[in-house]
Amino acid sequence: MTITERLNQDMKTAMKAREKKTLSVIRMVKASLQNEAIKLGKDELSEEEELTVLSREVKQRKDSLHEFKEAGREDLVEELNQEIEILQVYMPQQLSEQELEQVVQNTIKEVGASSKADMGKVMSVVMPKVKGKADGSKVNQFVLKQLS
Repeated sequence: MTITERLNQDMKTAMKAREKKTLSVIRMVKASLQNEAIKLGKDELSEEEELTVLSREVKQRKDSLHEFKEAGREDLVEELNQEIEILQVYMPQQLSEQELEQVVQNTIKEVGASSKADMGKVMSVVMPKVKGKADGSKVNQFVLKQLS
């Protein structure tokens, strides 16, 4: 079942259960998916493209969450936490720190990287492997740690 199919199914369930917050988040994600499909000139997005859009939505909310915490807006922080929880349901299982470290180490060996100067090479190979399964900033930290 694709992400879009799951969203459609869950949207019906949320409507029946009158879950306004869930319904709102699902509608926002569906709109983002449709906008991406229009931008790419496609009728349907591939699983990977859907995952990219979903990851972007989660990242935007996490960035906003950080800003709201700094500004002391607890009302908005709670709302964004709820939205992130709803979106996480559609994301693939996140890699543990050990799994992520293993992927980074294997990629460094694969690329033959030896210093921080090779960071771009490593990141460009690692990111497609962990797409949607790990946060980019976390990957960046692990790569930096390994290359130091």
